[in-house]
Amino acid sequence: METHITDITHVIQLAVAPVFLLTAIGTLITALNNRLGRVIDRRRVLQERLAGGTHPAPKSIRDDAAVEVRSELHRLARRARLIYFSILAAVTAALLVCLVVASAFLGALLTVELARLVAVLFILAMCALIVCLGLFLREVFLAVADRALKLPA
Repeated sequence: METHITDITHVIQLAVAPVFLLTAIGTLITALNNRLGRVIDRRRVLQERLAGGTHPAPKSIRDDAAVEVRSELHRLARRARLIYFSILAAVTAALLVCLVVASAFLGALLTVELARLVAVLFILAMCALIVCLGLFLREVFLAVADRALKLPA
């Protein structure tokens, strides 16, 4: 019985690192969610502006503005897609980390060797996190490029 408690205590010590990883992934998901909210808010403003169309300006100016608004809406939709898939990858990574912790405990509790499964799950979690961060970086580049388009020359 003493050995079993020692094994579980050791697993608890090993589970601390993945718990910190889960905290980091949760923080990343929060940041991504905030960025997605800002993109969605901006899209709503532009869609209302496009639908409103009550400008006292001449029709040619309104048409030019509508083209610009549609172009920005397209760029925002692309950014939103990148953020959405980044969130999906982050949540997948978090779920895989949870499975790593659960597998470690099950292996200790049932005295079954699950080291290979734990390693595979952890590698998959890291791959999902790499995808998440890559998509996030791409979205940041698009946002910066979009901002550069709006700056006066």
